[in-house]
Amino acid sequence: MEKKGGKIPTRVGRFLGYLSGFFLFTTILYFILQLLHKLPENWAYFHVLGLTIILALLGTLIGRLLK
Repeated sequence: MEKKGGKIPTRVGRFLGYLSGFFLFTTILYFILQLLHKLPENWAYFHVLGLTIILALLGTLIGRLLK
């Protein structure tokens, strides 16, 4: 009998894939904003990381609300 999320290696693989994609997206977004001079002078990578965390949480929340 399988659990709701699937087997443990599958769940870990999906989580690691999501995490690596998240950091790749954040890094690309940071460099694009930096090259276009759209970031405030005192912002660093961690500010963009915080914004993408908020976006990911909002997307998860909206997805759960629409179920």
